[in-house]
Amino acid sequence: MFIEPIAAFTDNYIWCLHDGSTAWVVDPGEASPVLVFLAAKKLRLQGILITHHHHDHTGGIGQLRQAFSDLTVYGPHNRDNQPCIKGLDKQLEEGDTVDVFGYSFDVLEIPGHTLDHIAYYAADSHPPTLFCGDTLFAAGCGRLFEGTPPQMLASLQKLAQLPTATAVYCGHEYTVANLRFAQAVEPDNAVVRERAAEAATLRAEQRPTLPSNIGLELATNPFLRCQTPSVLAAARRHGAQTENLAAIFAAIRGWKDQF
Repeated sequence: MFIEPIAAFTDNYIWCLHDGSTAWVVDPGEASPVLVFLAAKKLRLQGILITHHHHDHTGGIGQLRQAFSDLTVYGPHNRDNQPCIKGLDKQLEEGDTVDVFGYSFDVLEIPGHTLDHIAYYAADSHPPTLFCGDTLFAAGCGRLFEGTPPQMLASLQKLAQLPTATAVYCGHEYTVANLRFAQAVEPDNAVVRERAAEAATLRAEQRPTLPSNIGLELATNPFLRCQTPSVLAAARRHGAQTENLAAIFAAIRGWKDQF
């Protein structure tokens, strides 16, 4: 199985999984770059995996359905008062699995960015593979549009427990900006500093900074490091009144929103 990025909009990645003849895509916010990529690679689209309802992750479903009438579209189960994702064939909840090229992708519910957000995790791929949409970013996390700080923290902690080698495929190229913030939170973190330099070089060469991996996120992502003294100290400087992890996370997230 090959995994390749398809650039969309200004900073989205639509991930394409393929075996050389057939393909699946993750979060096609627009159809045109997917169609161009598939044509260039001579691939036929077989399935779509959706992580959450935001239009920049779902907007291409209709046009791709018109181009490939026999594909199957998977996405999150519609929650109360949540926008319905048009074009889904199968709604998924935690505990469900999706088979892609013989790999079993477990569905993980990770609310926070949105309430319907799910991830797809294949423990049996090499390395283990995670498609996490806009919940966990390289050196960051998504804004809390619908969920609460405790919900998002719990979702991030769930992902942080995956094997450190797990390849992290998220939905946006935010790495350079996220690492700039991570350096503000932990200016003495040498791993953050090194990663920031590497990411800047990759982007200067117009290359993706992704995938990341869980081990690297544990070392550099402030939202996975709320328990560390340096992040706790930064959170206190930005409004955290207690050492409760959710309060620390909320303070760091609020700072990032204004950074």
